[in-house]
Amino acid sequence: MVSIGDRNRSSAAGPPGLVTNRVLPGGAEYPTSMTNTNGAQLATRAEASPSLLLIDDDAELCGLMQEYFDGQGIELDTALDGQRGLGRALDGRYDLILLDVMLPALEGFEVLRQIRRRSVVPVIMLTARASRDDRIAGLDAGADDYLPKPFDPEELIARIRAVLRRSNRAGALVSEIVEAGPLKLTPASHEAWIDDARLELTTIEFEILLILARSAGRIISRGELTAAIHQRPASPLERSLDVHVSHLRRKLGELGALIRTIRGVGYLFQSHAANEDETTE
Repeated sequence: MVSIGDRNRSSAAGPPGLVTNRVLPGGAEYPTSMTNTNGAQLATRAEASPSLLLIDDDAELCGLMQEYFDGQGIELDTALDGQRGLGRALDGRYDLILLDVMLPALEGFEVLRQIRRRSVVPVIMLTARASRDDRIAGLDAGADDYLPKPFDPEELIARIRAVLRRSNRAGALVSEIVEAGPLKLTPASHEAWIDDARLELTTIEFEILLILARSAGRIISRGELTAAIHQRPASPLERSLDVHVSHLRRKLGELGALIRTIRGVGYLFQSHAANEDETTE
């Protein structure tokens, strides 16, 4: 079996068509070629090849994965840190995300949480952290599958194929609509409605409202919102988020009272209007 990230494989060259390994700094060994041994391309979708994003800080592994997936006729883009990866994962171009846990700038579980607040794109976790607790944490945070390193690239292809089949069936049955009383949000089209009236929201206003509505009843910190909207940490003196929320409340009219400010913490979207002394601008 060919394993990616296997530290115990021999570096000797094998017969034609087999994967050979090389030693990287620190003693880790990775395949120098990841061509499928029988030369056959693995089918992924019935009609078209998917577009994938790999978020992993191991640049050499990313290069090897791109080589392998290219040999299978699958487009694979890469991002080397969580912050850049989150931004790319949310741009709507990808059919599935491959996500490492231990990432610089923004760790993998937080990237996953932010993706799930704004997107239903399938995510498979790829990580050396293979403990039971880590697997449960990843799945609970919204991962569609969890594959520990080292892994067989053909097993990864099979898992990708299975996850895409499930997501395609689910997508054919329902388009996501987020509802809160008379408020309806359609993430796919970035549209928001109050009863039959369409709201004219900026992209950032829509994203803020979507995150808060999906997390109704739970306080969302300023840091979480800023990281989700701008893909960077919040500055203690930054007031742009307050301005966006203030504009959003005005556009929501009476429903603007559903967005509570929790002093010193963040915001809470609730199912009923709060008293004036519970909110601040």
